[in-house]
Amino acid sequence: MSRDTGLSSVEICAGADGQALGLAWAGFGHQCAVELDPCAFQTLTTNRPEWNARHADVREIRGADFSGIDLLAGGVPCPPFSVAGRQLGADDERDLFPAALEWVRSAKPKAVMLENVPGLASAKFGDYRKSLFGKLRKLGFSFVDGRILNASDYGVSQLRPRFIIVALRSPYAEAFGWPLPAPPAPHVGDLLVDLMRSRGWKGATAWSRRADAVAPTLVGGSKLHGGPDLGPTRAKHAWRALGVDGMGIANQAPDEDFPVTGNPKLTVRMAARLQGFPDDWEFAGKKTAAYRQVGNAFPPPVARAVGECLVAALLRRPLRAPEQSSLFATAV
Repeated sequence: MSRDTGLSSVEICAGADGQALGLAWAGFGHQCAVELDPCAFQTLTTNRPEWNARHADVREIRGADFSGIDLLAGGVPCPPFSVAGRQLGADDERDLFPAALEWVRSAKPKAVMLENVPGLASAKFGDYRKSLFGKLRKLGFSFVDGRILNASDYGVSQLRPRFIIVALRSPYAEAFGWPLPAPPAPHVGDLLVDLMRSRGWKGATAWSRRADAVAPTLVGGSKLHGGPDLGPTRAKHAWRALGVDGMGIANQAPDEDFPVTGNPKLTVRMAARLQGFPDDWEFAGKKTAAYRQVGNAFPPPVARAVGECLVAALLRRPLRAPEQSSLFATAV
């Protein structure tokens, strides 16, 4: 699905590589992908060995080694800005935005794309956001903008809002416009019915009619969290309304002995499909580690949508009249 545009990129904090995969589909060739978690790193090397993966902390690699790349992208850890992570912001040792800025300073990319939780767009972090955007402007970017995009607007069967930051240097900024929403995403039942019936469950077709909406946000949790499940109580109620047991992740799809009217659990593969990963994408590690990678991932189709807009801007071939207005826009 990838296309060759001749544009180069580096991915930091790559995780399960959802953003990197979507950007590759859009046409970026990855010169390097950096990830610290050993299971996520193995996922990367298993699926895309040609991406020159580095198993390291982003603070341990010189961005100058990739000077002149077209795009620096990454999913900077979200706990400093999430409710579950206590929203400590700059006081959280997991805040890697300073490291990302150091990469920008030393690698001097033409464009930057960083994603995080919607909490970063809240009033609580207004000063942090203003400072971050100001530092990007001082590093030579004429356009810096942040926008909350919902995955379900880009073909992903999930209500998954993420805050996306884009920065571009002149003259590329003038050609950039945010992606327009795609056709409605498929419902959970339509998307997963073939996997639900794969081991002979007789209730799969009826279940698919019950699961007639997009999913709530998948929650990956952290290493401090216990076994895999589909999130807090409110999320579990939403999953139950779709006929899904959110109390855990199944090893396999329901078989012919599973109750016809029962509520099955999702498998890691089902969760990955809900995130927009292709079925041949392999996740390393045992079930909990694999699901954590899926639940924390950035949906590849959303990355592709933004990536295609960045490709158009960097090649100075706008997809349409640029639409850049935003609460956070700081074009100068």
